Amino acid sequence: MATKWFPDWSIRPAHQDGQVIATDERLPWPQTLLMGLQHTFAMFGATVLAPLLMGFDPNLMIFISGFGTLLFFLLVGGRVPSYLGSSFAVIGAVIAVTGYAGQGINPNLGIALGGTIACGLLYALIGLVVMAVGTHWVERLMPPVVTGAVVMAIGLNLAPIAVKDVSGSDFDTIMALITVLSISGFAIFTRGLVQRLLILLGLIVSYMVYILLANGLGFGQPIDFAGVAHAAWFGVPQFSQPVFDLNAMIMIAPVAIILVAENLGHIKAVSAMTGQNLDPYIGRAFFADGLSTTLSGSVGGTAMTTYAENIGVMAATRVYSSLVFVAAAGVAIFLGLSPKFGALIHTIPASILGGTAIVVFGLIAVAGARIWIQNKVDFSDNCNLLVAAVTLVCGAGNFSFHIAHFNLGGIGTATFIAIALYALLNWRANSTSKSKAASNHPVVS
Repeated sequence: MATKWFPDWSIRPAHQDGQVIATDERLPWPQTLLMGLQHTFAMFGATVLAPLLMGFDPNLMIFISGFGTLLFFLLVGGRVPSYLGSSFAVIGAVIAVTGYAGQGINPNLGIALGGTIACGLLYALIGLVVMAVGTHWVERLMPPVVTGAVVMAIGLNLAPIAVKDVSGSDFDTIMALITVLSISGFAIFTRGLVQRLLILLGLIVSYMVYILLANGLGFGQPIDFAGVAHAAWFGVPQFSQPVFDLNAMIMIAPVAIILVAENLGHIKAVSAMTGQNLDPYIGRAFFADGLSTTLSGSVGGTAMTTYAENIGVMAATRVYSSLVFVAAAGVAIFLGLSPKFGALIHTIPASILGGTAIVVFGLIAVAGARIWIQNKVDFSDNCNLLVAAVTLVCGAGNFSFHIAHFNLGGIGTATFIAIALYALLNWRANSTSKSKAASNHPVVS
């Protein structure tokens, strides 16, 4: 562990192709600002999409993501390069407790915020425990077979939500397919930063096509831009107050376990890319992410998580300076202070959001399989096979658990089943192995 809280950030005079800029180095400030702007756009698509799918204010979430990132930076002492944005892991639980129908602001937003605060506090508590005793217990509790199954279950659990948004009419279905093709086109036929922005750019292209077909040619419901015209250019976002409902808190709080897995994977990935050991900062990172989630829920925002999109940008540019994320946070705060920008976001049609969700939720599911592949999970082992099989069916089927006033949604149930089943089967397998070893080597008196 470093003796100083912040590094000194030695300056590199220029960034040449192939040159690695370490976490404790920095580029000249103009280049740092440009790199930060790139990270802001990389996280933009997902950070806007997640609150829209849950009925939160996306403009407020952009604003909060900037402050959350700054708080994370301060608490980890600038040692871990990371951007904090909206978490997709909480979408299923929020929709389950609020009954959100997928249009406009969530009428039960306060209940979701109370659950988000509970999730953040649990997450921060896990961070404090890790700071005290280390990370080994987390890695033993959630090995790759468990984290992979839970991540895949999240994507499968959310699939019906995406399909529902694109089934309103034939035109909606066609626009959803155009959105999927637009995003896929950027993913396959572009490179560099453009490819990193595939979700954002795909959404913009499909939005332009929608305006042409609906507003121009009259094939669908036209977009109403009156709200954008009347919105102010600058203004403080509208905050919301949480409502503490025990049932909602019980359903949303367990998502903290998934956020732990996401953050752990982020830090391990950055450690591998930079060649720097960031394990000493894992506890601080968990605590910072949990505290950011708590503060976000207190004012109207979603749960926060580290972003894979930003890992991709770092891998492409080989710039890992943590000061880049200070610049990115500043850009996000500036955008969040524009009500006109927020009003423009609210004009995005449900069919386009649904098409985007099909891609995003599918990528979440595939990310679970990627965890298995990268960690070479052995499915000839019946323990791994059963954990994955049961978790996926419970998540995809939205298997909910109800006892009296205690309700646990499909994602929460799948998460707990994965952890408990792995622990039980692994303990049983170890006990059986020890018994066989003892019988093969009897004690001679």
